[in-house]
Amino acid sequence: MLDNRSVDLQLDLDVKGKCGKESFKKHYLFGELLGSGGFGSVFAGQRISDGLQVAIKQISSDRVQQWVRLPGEPNLVPMEIALLLKLGTGAGAGKCQHGVIRMLDWFKVPGQGFIIVFERPLPCQDLFDFITERGAVEESLAQRFMRQIVGALQFCEAQGIVHRDVKDENILVDIRTGDIKIIDFGSGALLKDNTYTEFEGTRVYSPPEWILHQYYHAQSLTVWSLGVLLFDMVCGDIPFERDSEIVQATPIFTKRISKECQSLVRWCLAYRPEDRPSLEDILLHPWMESSDDNGDILGEDTSLTSL
Repeated sequence: MLDNRSVDLQLDLDVKGKCGKESFKKHYLFGELLGSGGFGSVFAGQRISDGLQVAIKQISSDRVQQWVRLPGEPNLVPMEIALLLKLGTGAGAGKCQHGVIRMLDWFKVPGQGFIIVFERPLPCQDLFDFITERGAVEESLAQRFMRQIVGALQFCEAQGIVHRDVKDENILVDIRTGDIKIIDFGSGALLKDNTYTEFEGTRVYSPPEWILHQYYHAQSLTVWSLGVLLFDMVCGDIPFERDSEIVQATPIFTKRISKECQSLVRWCLAYRPEDRPSLEDILLHPWMESSDDNGDILGEDTSLTSL
């Protein structure tokens, strides 16, 4: 069901999208389907002007949950586009852009929806596929990923944005360098201090307060999701599958994991939101500060199939 909620968003520049499918075809070529779901469909693509490889996301208007009015735009646009514009143009964007996927272009297609064009680092793989192919991640590599993910989420927070769907499928890994980018802001929202009572993210990454009471605060949701993600990385699978497991908030480690790592996971997965760490606390945790981060972190085989 289409939700007609909308907000006005002020940006520090006059941003205009392009209109029409023919306008899109003048600039880009579609490639193979990369994935699809409730968010829409994502395709490989190419920019005609210079051959740059891109990712192309199609969104139907009836799947948009929240609309935003941008300065200089006569029509409402999906919140996702507004958040990506804000992330790409806010203070510090140039410095921190490596941790957040960059939107290159967007188009409104009357009667159909929207097309968003993203950068597409190659070779790359989402963290879900990375773990599926390689198994549980060594703690030193998990530390490297966590530092980058937390740093990127801090950048989002500094720009007044909460992602709300932090999970392995939404973390893109550059296979050559080990650098990550957070993708898919389709469930994102503007940051606020009071509680949220709507959630469009992934249920098995959601915290007990949402399962039991249908509310949460932004950072405590993010930190809980990071606890699930860290467990996923070091154990090779998520800790909770059912609501009853989530509300117990007691992860059972299936691999031999250091006590320091277990400590951080359990802290992030504290039952009470107020008992969870902040993003800053996570970076200062002893496990995060004990990294032996040198050498070829991805191993000798970097020939994984790229997205």
